[in-house]
Amino acid sequence: MVDSELGRRRKYCKRSCRQRAYEQRTLLEGTSIPADAVILSPAEAADLGDRMFELRCAAEDLSTAIAEDAERDTLGRLADELLELAHRAESLR
Repeated sequence: MVDSELGRRRKYCKRSCRQRAYEQRTLLEGTSIPADAVILSPAEAADLGDRMFELRCAAEDLSTAIAEDAERDTLGRLADELLELAHRAESLR
């Protein structure tokens, strides 16, 4: 058995992550904000909204191309764009 297998499993990857979690818990004490809430600045919220709009537009473009029996290359390009936008949209920062 290796020493790292002994004891309790680590909850945080490093000390700075543990510190940020403590700060977050402390800031939320005595407020009505749920502990699992995600708080975004107005700029971050606007950016997320813009990314979601781009994602929806790309999905609509792909749907239209399918309905119009677009060529396979066109469908592939639109699908690739949709996937790229989805990856960007899922990151909050």
